[in-house]
This record gives sequence, C-alpha cells and structure tokens, in this order.
Amino acid sequence: MRGRLWKSLALAALLALGLAAPAPAQWHVSAQTTVTGLGHPESVAWDPRDQTLYLSNFGPPLKPGQKDHRGYISRLDQGGRVLEPRRLPAEGSLHKPKGLWLQGRRLWTADIDALWVFDLDSRQGRRLELPGAVFLNDPVVAGGRLYVSDSQAHRVYQVEPADFLATEPAISLRLEQKDLAPNGLWALPDGALLIASSPRDGSQGSLWRLEPGAKQAQPLTPPAGRLDGLAALPDGTLLFTDWISGGLYALEPSGQRRWLAGRFQGPADFALIPQGGGFLLVLPDLVSGELHFLTLEP
Repeated sequence: MRGRLWKSLALAALLALGLAAPAPAQWHVSAQTTVTGLGHPESVAWDPRDQTLYLSNFGPPLKPGQKDHRGYISRLDQGGRVLEPRRLPAEGSLHKPKGLWLQGRRLWTADIDALWVFDLDSRQGRRLELPGAVFLNDPVVAGGRLYVSDSQAHRVYQVEPADFLATEPAISLRLEQKDLAPNGLWALPDGALLIASSPRDGSQGSLWRLEPGAKQAQPLTPPAGRLDGLAALPDGTLLFTDWISGGLYALEPSGQRRWLAGRFQGPADFALIPQGGGFLLVLPDLVSGELHFLTLEP
C-alpha cells in the first residue's frame, strides 16, 4: 500500500511539472565511454556555442570542505580531451568548486561558502559570499534569479539578479528546512524547484518539489540513497545520481524508479547534451577521477 501511495504522489507531482506526456519507450543507456585521470571532478556544464565542456575540480586532495586554494575549472572538448586544464579563474583561486551552471556567456559555481560568476570570454570573475553559508553545492538560474543549495545549512539561497558580475545583488533565503539536505537543484518552467536531498547523518535522501511561493518543500519519492545530480527530461522523466548505490537512475512519469547505469564511486553533478532523439549524459565521478560519457536513448 505504501509503495502504491508514493507512486501515486509522484505521478501527481510529475504531471504538475507542465511537461509533455511520457513516450511509451523507456530511457536506457546504449553506450558508455570513460576518460580517466582527471583529479577530483565534481560538476560538468555544456557550452553549446563553443561545443565544449567546463569541469569543476577539487584538485589533488579529496577534501570537500577544505579551503586550500587548489580548485579550478577546466575546459574540455565533447570527447573529454582537456583543452585548457585551468581555464578559470583567470586570477585568484578556487577552493573546492562544486556545482556548475552555464547560461549564455556566464558560468556560475559554488565554492564552500561563496558563489562565483565568470564571463566565459573575458574570464573575468567575481566572488560573492553568502551569509551563513556552510557547504554550498548546486547553482541553477531561472527567471533572472540564481538559486543555490546548502546541504549542511539545510537551505536554498536566492540571489537576484543572477548575473552579479557588475552589480550588487539581493541575497535572501528561498528555503530553510531541517528535514532535507539540499544538493542537486533543477528549475521547472512553472517556477517550481526540484531538489535532490543528500543527508550525511546516516539517513536516506529523497527527491523534493518546492512550489512557487511555498515555504516548505514536499517529497516526491520515499527516502532512498544520498542523492546528488538532478535533471528533468522533456517527457517528465527525472534523472538523478545516488552515492550509496553508486548509480544513475530515472524516475519515470509513472512514479517508477529505474536503474540506468552504475558501479560509480562518487556520481556527482552531470550535464546533458542533446544528441539526435536522445542525449549524451556526461557524468563526473568525484572519487575515482573519471568522466563517463553515456548515450541516453528513449
């Protein structure tokens, strides 16, 4: 009974996403290649104009909260060949850059307790401290605003305008909720936010939905795993990664959770590149230093 209830709640929530009806075919991984020796990569973003990838990297030590000035952002081609090992920042340093978001000629990243925004052409960057931030994870931009998760402070911050490279933005709390640890974020066309929860206290994480104007998020799935990367496909399928099982999963519009690929040590924040009728999904493994290229087809 409980399983059917969760599936019913998930289906109702997914239908509320405002996305198209699901296609009969199920998404599956038809091919996979791997690039190794990349240090500790956490997040990847696709630049459609230059057809290149940006990859955030902790540098040599795997210490996510350590301020050691050893982090950087690389630029790679679509096959994973490193074009510029340390493309960003042009000046100064990063510590442990995590989630990336790319829109137009701007790139954002979260770095422990601060946000960065970069101009991709000039490489000019600006650091913005967020009051009370502890462990920032994933930024996403929607409607001119930037949202960024903080999994240890149990918060989602809002920064407006999102592009603060040359202006002073307003910083506020979009969400503060003790029963979830926000990690991956995804903005929906209707203004709602999807949240992947990644607790580190031994409890299990879930997918959540935060409605426009709501102060508390509501769960989409029962607790299962320590979730990280998150994205919604046009048909309503949600993709997410889970550190406990080491897998990439799909939550289908029916409410069914399905395994797509796995045996990863630290599956983090992935990027989607449109490819024919499907996608090339680029998934960094933070622990193993690998970048996985998965062909995703319906």
